[in-house]
Amino acid sequence: MPEKRSGRRAGIWLGGLLFAAVSVVVGCRTADTDALTPVPQLLAFLPWLLVPTGLGLLLALLARWWVGLVWGVALLGLLAWFIEPYGKISEPDGRVLASLRVLTSNVEFGRGTGALVDVVRREKPDVVFVQECEYTCEAELKRTLGVAYPNRSTVPGAGSDGSEILSRYPLAAAAPVPGTMGMPGAVADVDGHAVRLQLAHPMPPLPGQVDLWKRELRSLREFAARHADAPLLLAGDFNASQDHAAFRRVLDAGLHDAARLAGHPRTPSWPARTAPTLGAQIDHVLVSADFSCERARFLDLADTDHRALLVELDLHQGG
Repeated sequence: MPEKRSGRRAGIWLGGLLFAAVSVVVGCRTADTDALTPVPQLLAFLPWLLVPTGLGLLLALLARWWVGLVWGVALLGLLAWFIEPYGKISEPDGRVLASLRVLTSNVEFGRGTGALVDVVRREKPDVVFVQECEYTCEAELKRTLGVAYPNRSTVPGAGSDGSEILSRYPLAAAAPVPGTMGMPGAVADVDGHAVRLQLAHPMPPLPGQVDLWKRELRSLREFAARHADAPLLLAGDFNASQDHAAFRRVLDAGLHDAARLAGHPRTPSWPARTAPTLGAQIDHVLVSADFSCERARFLDLADTDHRALLVELDLHQGG
């Protein structure tokens, strides 16, 4: 009998600890805040919080802990609510002015450059956003893709700092968004229509750098708010998912996530070694209301920890 009571107490304590940890993250999601480490890191994997919640419910059931059962069911309901895709979407109804294919890829310090070249040659996107394209990556892309993609906007840098935009369309210069890592911009002439292009690569929410991550996402939100009333593509490695308040505020500036428009709101893009089984969607192509998305695909590339994202977009008249 004492052993039974001891086992019941252990089940209650362990279940309570699981529920408490999940409650902190779900509470921050409910309050629309990313809070402090480790909350931003855990928010990236919010759907996986169903696992400790389910385990806690099992322990509460075995221990006949009725308060815990109510607590766990409430957490499951909140998680199910938040797992739904964020925000409302609407399709533009104006006639199609142009169609274009857009690819974004983080090549992890340039290591995935060769694999990216192969994908670009196979898929033939019209615009390519490349993050972590350091000096050797930049040179290799110019050597191998310079003829097919003669137009580019680059912020050169070593390691993860370099990034660039490649385009079949003519590009006019545009100021980059300031950031720790390069975030170049340009204006593309897409069949006679001006489309603002902006690469996104804010710092990741590492311990001790969460405030920097928030500031750089805030800069992208402010940029989007200034430009979302005209055709705009904001693409790259955002180091954030729809479960991060800082990323939702970028969407709230008037943008839609192309992957969600195409029916892939939670397909993981990182880390590539465990995706699509386990991961988070932190690579995005965000579009203004002028665009619809016909198709989105996440592509596996060798030698990088990110999957590439390829989307097929239509630019509509009138947005």
